[in-house]
Amino acid sequence: MKPNNRLSKDDCDPSPTPDFNCRYRGIVGSLGYLVTMTRPDLAWSYSELSKYVQFPGIAHMEAAEHVLQYLHDTWNESITYTRGSRNPNELWDWVDADWAGDTDSRRSHIGYILMMNDGPISWKSHRQDNVSLSTSEAEFVAASQAGQEALYVRETLKDFDYQQQNATEIYEDNLACAAMSENLVRRNFSHHIDIHRYFVRELVKAGFIKLIPPCTHKTVAIPLPSLCLHPHSSATAAS
Repeated sequence: MKPNNRLSKDDCDPSPTPDFNCRYRGIVGSLGYLVTMTRPDLAWSYSELSKYVQFPGIAHMEAAEHVLQYLHDTWNESITYTRGSRNPNELWDWVDADWAGDTDSRRSHIGYILMMNDGPISWKSHRQDNVSLSTSEAEFVAASQAGQEALYVRETLKDFDYQQQNATEIYEDNLACAAMSENLVRRNFSHHIDIHRYFVRELVKAGFIKLIPPCTHKTVAIPLPSLCLHPHSSATAAS
């Protein structure tokens, strides 16, 4: 997506032509397939574009065609799995939330990407189901979903005799969220997110996950174009 460009329902066309609507739906549907399979870098774009499939406007089509141009320019990028920076088959995660980022509904947009062997293996980017009342709440909901996915993948790896020896590190840039995941003191300002708060705390207490602030020089979740994979290629695994 173009930087600092947010789509809105104000750009919708209440009566798009059938051909225009069909083309837009076709582009978004194709992007959804790529996001599910091999392209975590398209997750945000797909989530944004899919909100307007019913009444797309000119601005939405231009954004969709911009994504197609991005795909054309990055066809030779690929996901590569190696055993370099961390222990083999060790999981770690990045999670973030854009509080009240949706200008139409003021819902927060959240995303996570689960890594193993220097490559992404699971990812998601979508709007929250409800409006979050604070940045900490938005981040806690995101951390809760990332924790659920980490727990699922940990159990899956365990079935394949690759049991995780340590807690899965989840890089969370909200210090309040990370602190509340370990602090058992109840605070009035956070009681409205009790369900997610206690779920994350249980995962932390059980040693399944650990929320830690990311180091800027180690951040790898930002330059997602480097994680692209050509739709007709297969991921490479270096042993």
